[in-house]
Amino acid sequence: MDRIAEELEPWLSAAAPGHSDFVGHATRRTGALIARSPTARTLITDPTILSVLDLALADHASTYQVDLTQMIDLGPGETAQAIHRDRWTFDNYPFPPGFEAEINMMWAVSDFTQAMGATRVVVGSHMWEENPPEVDPALASAAEMPKGSVLLYSGSIYHGGGANTTEVHRVGMNVGYTLGWLRQEENQYLACPQEIARELPEGLLRLMGYQRGAFALGYVDDFMEPLDWLYGNRSIHADSVVYRRSARRLLRKSERYQPPAV
Repeated sequence: MDRIAEELEPWLSAAAPGHSDFVGHATRRTGALIARSPTARTLITDPTILSVLDLALADHASTYQVDLTQMIDLGPGETAQAIHRDRWTFDNYPFPPGFEAEINMMWAVSDFTQAMGATRVVVGSHMWEENPPEVDPALASAAEMPKGSVLLYSGSIYHGGGANTTEVHRVGMNVGYTLGWLRQEENQYLACPQEIARELPEGLLRLMGYQRGAFALGYVDDFMEPLDWLYGNRSIHADSVVYRRSARRLLRKSERYQPPAV
């Protein structure tokens, strides 16, 4: 946590406070964590996290991907955020109850206490059949946790940041993952420059979206695989190479990408 905070301090210090009640007026946020924080990459690909994703998302898609990365500094005096569902990002599409399209992580870079504005969660709301635009904050419980912990929650659960009534900053690293056939909230291809991407492990690149989201979803120009396009391997095309392997095996690979023989 200390290394991540140190790596991202210049970016967070340069970030402007929020401009609305929802994002906060005393809260600073910065993204592009894969490009900016080498230490954050190890948490984004943590085996325990990937195991959860295998269980929660694998029934709905052949691949999943990073949806967003964000460092959040909730400052003193910040008011409570409105209770909401993260999956509203997908144009408020009415996913059926029990269908999970998104799993999020909130890593505690500092301690999370109720007084500091710990994330508030309405336990059980992921199974609600209705989708109310407003929820009574009294239904939510503060997810208090010590520095170094992680809160996992689905995109269907109602939650929101708490009010920070202390004089210290509550700092968290938010990383979201979603099904491979949905658009990312944070565009990982643009957030991470190609010169940095080419130095990353194959598993992380695939998790960023450098692979097809389904059989014919996400190829480049003449049916090229995204990884082959990234490395300029123009002689290899999606219709001549079998890439469909298990997400678990793919995402846990730590070595650099090697193009297969045609």
